[in-house]
Amino acid sequence: MTIVLRPEHERTIAEAIQSGLEALRSEDEWLAQNKEAINRKIEHGIAQLDRGEGISGADLRARLGKRKAAWLAEQKPR
Repeated sequence: MTIVLRPEHERTIAEAIQSGLEALRSEDEWLAQNKEAINRKIEHGIAQLDRGEGISGADLRARLGKRKAAWLAEQKPR
């Protein structure tokens, strides 16, 4: 099966692909630059859990719900 696209649709698709690739490269670069800090935070969190300093699932969901609500409120146009 052959699909024929109009030139403007081809450009739109090519631009979307390029944009997605650039976003992936940017994220990969950020991860590479921050790998050590990320690993330190993960180790810190694991150590806290090992010491019994974790929080319950219900508390976590409540905290995340509050953070999400605050973030959503910030996204609304003023």
